[in-house]
Amino acid sequence: MSKTVVHVLRHGEVHNPDGILYGRLPGFRLSELGVQMAKAAAQGLADREIVHVVASPLERAQQTAEPVAAQFGLPVGVDERLIESANWFEGKKVSPGDGSFRDPRNWWVLRDPLTPSWGEAYRAIAERMFAALHAARVAAEGREAVLVSHQLPIWTLRRHVERKRLWHDPRRRQCGLASLTTFHFDGAKVVGIGYSEPAAHLVAMSPTGRTAKGA
Repeated sequence: MSKTVVHVLRHGEVHNPDGILYGRLPGFRLSELGVQMAKAAAQGLADREIVHVVASPLERAQQTAEPVAAQFGLPVGVDERLIESANWFEGKKVSPGDGSFRDPRNWWVLRDPLTPSWGEAYRAIAERMFAALHAARVAAEGREAVLVSHQLPIWTLRRHVERKRLWHDPRRRQCGLASLTTFHFDGAKVVGIGYSEPAAHLVAMSPTGRTAKGA
């Protein structure tokens, strides 16, 4: 059976001066530091055999994919299944300690943390991301692919593949800006998962770091 590798890359830092949860909103592009993160991620993949690059349709993901694709002379494909998860709080300012979760007007939205009630179901995210992962495996069979997506979808995919419960504490996600979650396949079976942060030195300079909203 062929051995294939699919790297799932989270986008870099986003320009978000108002600090809102941007989710799927259009117009949110990488900051200058985020562009450097994308380049660092590309450099981290320079010695790999990348033959397929696909990204979420959102601008920040497309921008992050560009230096990777350019490095290997490839186009950037679009896969809607890689998009950020839907969220009821999209467009709003939501931060730890700002009172949003204690506001009675939000309690009904927050009633079910397991599904969750405030956004796209974890199960639905896992299913679409898993389908995108396997589509990339098929496209790059015997070599390597890169998918560019967002923090929650990537972390949900990893937990799904690891057969862990999908609901979780967001503060414990291992999915930093411009990080790579790498799936190793033997045929159609995942035989290993790796994680790396090629832009860690730049993430350390980011005021948002791991807490980027709508990531």
